[in-house]
Amino acid sequence: MARILIVEDEARIASFVAKGLRAEGHLTTVVGDGPGGLDHALSGDFDLMVLDIGLPGLDGFAVLDQLRSQGSRMPVIVLTARDSVTDTVSALEGGADDYMPKPFRFAELVARVRLRLRPGQPGEPGVAPRDDVLDAGGVRLDVRTRRATVGERQVDLSAREFTLAEIFMRNAGQVLSREQLLDHVWGFDFDPGSNVVDVYVGYLRRKFGADAIETVRGMGYRFRP
Repeated sequence: MARILIVEDEARIASFVAKGLRAEGHLTTVVGDGPGGLDHALSGDFDLMVLDIGLPGLDGFAVLDQLRSQGSRMPVIVLTARDSVTDTVSALEGGADDYMPKPFRFAELVARVRLRLRPGQPGEPGVAPRDDVLDAGGVRLDVRTRRATVGERQVDLSAREFTLAEIFMRNAGQVLSREQLLDHVWGFDFDPGSNVVDVYVGYLRRKFGADAIETVRGMGYRFRP
């Protein structure tokens, strides 16, 4: 059970997110403006924040900037109607851990919340300490700027490819099952029999190198450290 702060000025969306996260077993607090959201975030009483950008009093970018400048490392998932590349980059470079444009699927939000809360739990994907830059197998992943490089070459990754790559690299050398990857990257609304994991592993192999991700027959996949 996690304590989640929802900073969202649209009452309908805030209620929907809070109700859904409570159903997942979390404790939720809703704040409808930027200054109040920042005060709550700095209290140290929360494990994760879901943050809107278009807030009254203080917008989400300013909340995030002040939060990080005061040393808080609380995971922040930005949830907003602004979906331009500029806004996405601004949020991530400003310290957001993830970015979801509205409208969104709740199952995907739940999967991302789980992913951001997982670090530190033994035996689960995401157990590695939360580093901003991951480096394994000749691949370098900057989780703040969402940039990936192979050697000296920068490669473009879609949002889903980046999330999958991050899970692999945080667990380099460990075998991850298709079910684990499906749960953490796509959420429960995907058919467990779907081959979407295999398809995306193929995408990453083409970008990182054919040997970057090993197939472990009957078990899943392993990122080569």
